[in-house]
Amino acid sequence: MQTNALPKMEISAPQTGCCPRFDPTGWEGRHLHFQNKLFVCATTRSLLHVPINMGRVFTRVQGHIEDSGAQDPDGTLVLSRDLSASEGEHLFAVTTTVPEEEMTTLSGDLITRVFEGPYRKSPDWVHEMGIAAQVMGHEVGRIFMFYTTCPRCARAYGKNYVVGVAEIDMDPEKRGRMKDEGS
Repeated sequence: MQTNALPKMEISAPQTGCCPRFDPTGWEGRHLHFQNKLFVCATTRSLLHVPINMGRVFTRVQGHIEDSGAQDPDGTLVLSRDLSASEGEHLFAVTTTVPEEEMTTLSGDLITRVFEGPYRKSPDWVHEMGIAAQVMGHEVGRIFMFYTTCPRCARAYGKNYVVGVAEIDMDPEKRGRMKDEGS
């Protein structure tokens, strides 16, 4: 597992003029390892978990990322999670510090699962991520969703792929076995 590496993403010009078509190949059941991976951290307001200012916040952050040349050339990764029914947190992967934005880093091991369906199923997917991590012998930390396309592009492409990303703390006994196995 390469540090801070992500599965390959399609970054060619999107058919919709907005989000590129997402190819889930390589994202299902993936183990990621981050070491001080740099992110812009932004929050949105929600009403009963439905974002109400996401477009404005994402446009602002993406503009600052582009202006500072911090966009990862290998693709876009935005990890999102609900902090409450009225607030969401979004972590935008970047390659360098972005002025005018709050910065954070992520370190640790994560697992992924690919889901397909309407956004309203996200709470079910968060639950499934927690169970999947536990079944694999992991303690679960924060669980994020990577919404690969906006609603308009999901309709245009006919698929709405969402990648669940869970922070894990491996069971010490299992961690020792994996190290011995060369993982």
